Amino acid sequence: MMTPDSVSPGNLESRPPRRTARAAVAERFATAVAPAVQVYSRRISGTFRRLKWQVVWLLLGLYYVGPWLRWNRGPGVPDQALLIDMPGRRAYFFGIDIWPQEVYYLAGLMIIGAIGLFLVTALAGRVWCGFTCPQTVWTDIYMWVERVIEGDRNARMKLDKGPLTLNKAMKKVAKHAAWLFIAAATGGAWIMYFADAPTVVRDIFTGQASFTVYGFIGLFTTTTYVLAGWAREAVCIYMCPWPRFQGAMFDEHSLIVTYENWRGEPRGKAKRGRPVEGGGHCVDCTMCVQVCPTGVDIRKGQQMACIGCALCIDACNGIMDKMGLPRNLIAYDSNANQVARAKDKRATLRLVRPRTIIYAGVLLLVAAIMTYSLATRTRLEINVLHDRAPLFVRLSGGDIRNGYTYKVLNMAREPRAYTLTARGIEGTALSVIGQASDDPNVVTLPVKPDSVGSFRLFVRAPRASLEGKTTELNFVLTDKATGRTYEHAALFAGPGR
Repeated sequence: MMTPDSVSPGNLESRPPRRTARAAVAERFATAVAPAVQVYSRRISGTFRRLKWQVVWLLLGLYYVGPWLRWNRGPGVPDQALLIDMPGRRAYFFGIDIWPQEVYYLAGLMIIGAIGLFLVTALAGRVWCGFTCPQTVWTDIYMWVERVIEGDRNARMKLDKGPLTLNKAMKKVAKHAAWLFIAAATGGAWIMYFADAPTVVRDIFTGQASFTVYGFIGLFTTTTYVLAGWAREAVCIYMCPWPRFQGAMFDEHSLIVTYENWRGEPRGKAKRGRPVEGGGHCVDCTMCVQVCPTGVDIRKGQQMACIGCALCIDACNGIMDKMGLPRNLIAYDSNANQVARAKDKRATLRLVRPRTIIYAGVLLLVAAIMTYSLATRTRLEINVLHDRAPLFVRLSGGDIRNGYTYKVLNMAREPRAYTLTARGIEGTALSVIGQASDDPNVVTLPVKPDSVGSFRLFVRAPRASLEGKTTELNFVLTDKATGRTYEHAALFAGPGR
């Protein structure tokens, strides 16, 4: 009779025979073409289930509360802390506002998100998929609603197989009504990130919102209802591209959900504290499969459908406790540690290794560049457009005149006044339509707060001062309040010598 500790890690003869490559391919093909089987996941409690609930409520709280947070930016500016103002062509994130021409910050955030995901995956496998992915979060909520209304796994299976009765119809209607309510709240909250939350909510319920608002609410309501309520694991297995290339981020030291094959096999039925004669610790209760939201049997090894939610660990540990057997037959562990334990060697946790160092280094570098750019970015931009027709005009006195459209983007929230001069060509004179100036070499440009000032600018220069058909000309803009100067290079067109 074997005791719980009598299964030696080195007893590798108990492993099932290794499959041939042809058998593995045949099994994968059969799985791919097999009809889809509806997954009825069982309710489970444990460390990872509690952690998942904490993450779910935290993320949902941030999502639904985010649009209602306020941030005082001064008069005439939206006070919503998180807002993408499409009509105003501005994005606000607390004290940071992003203009359309600063879209590279969005690219930087996407790079940070991608590299951060690579780093987390290399360290702890598919924790993004199992804990924080929106599909996982909303599916968790939908499955919880389903269990509350229809019951746990066996009750739902019995209900679906049974005939249509009034009780069944009422439960189905209640479930789908709750799903639609959650979906509508999801779509409504998403719209609030693009408009003032109190205003858009009032407009929605009073029928004063635009067709676009109602259309997008309907779109996100439909997608949430379909993906989280009906598609569920199919999104992770067939629609999401992430599982298909995340294996490139794993190595033998990445922490993933693993099954100790050397300790669990051969599986069989057993009594409390007494494994089956000549067998392993797995009692073949299939609880790990029943609690899996994608229907994966982790005992078959790593599979693309496994999202790393670790609920099978809670299920297996509960059974091991009841049977008086050691925990963590299924555990968050690395393949390297599994091999070490199978050979009765010491297991180690290696978080610092070449790929994690590279990912962390790139992540810190991009974050540092983004932070420095935000801290040192100028609150003014200049754009100068030369007239194309005509390129120049001959004046009666022999001088040559060029026309420009001079634009000043004032990103500050107070009005600014600037003086504009030109240098690089001797004898130039400047004039701006609508702006009087006593000095022909200096013009004043007032710009309203948080707006673009566009000015029609003419520059006159003696023909003798020109070098050829084009001559370099520099416009110097000076902020009257701070004395800071901004220089912009341009070209002055002429007839040539």
